[in-house]
Amino acid sequence: MEIVYLLVPLSVGLALIILGVFAWALRAGQFDDLEREGLRILEPEQGFIASSLDEGQS
Repeated sequence: MEIVYLLVPLSVGLALIILGVFAWALRAGQFDDLEREGLRILEPEQGFIASSLDEGQS
């Protein structure tokens, strides 16, 4: 039963830290444009493709 006196404040503190990090991420704009970041992986990188083609012809 004595361990509850330690675990309850630790869990409340951890929950507050997680909530603070989430609030910081919201204010910093981490969740503003999720669609563009999801589609960016599908677009080819222009510099990478050009340098790969040049190396292959040498």
